[in-house]
Amino acid sequence: MTDTRHIVCPHCHKLNRVPAEKLSSGGNCGACKQPLWPDRILELTDQTFATHTGRSDVPVLVDFWASWCGPCKMMAPQFEQAARDWRGKVRFAKLNTEQAQGTAGQYGIRSIPTLILFQNGREVARQSGAMNQAQISQWLQSKGFR
Repeated sequence: MTDTRHIVCPHCHKLNRVPAEKLSSGGNCGACKQPLWPDRILELTDQTFATHTGRSDVPVLVDFWASWCGPCKMMAPQFEQAARDWRGKVRFAKLNTEQAQGTAGQYGIRSIPTLILFQNGREVARQSGAMNQAQISQWLQSKGFR
């Protein structure tokens, strides 16, 4: 029997079952046929947040940010580079705290940028402050991800 993982499509938000050994190689959504690992970071909203953080077997790293935040803007390209490095292992997502105030409030976001790592619907780690690509990768590794 093949070990499968659940991953939520970043386009249509449908749940997909993917063989674990093929997770990092990409693949397309069974419903909308779009790539499960696109070349862009997933933009979450109040409506899509719980679906992606709660239904996916793949860890989800969410950057809580705002457009007016200087450190958030400085960290954005570093976050994108880290997302490329971790493709197929960790889903990288962003949540604009100005547009998704409900979710930001639910997680008690007091300073931005704040990174929260979710696994199986639970928060497993949190880090506030801007980080570069190497620091993000190091932080993920320190939480047991490779």
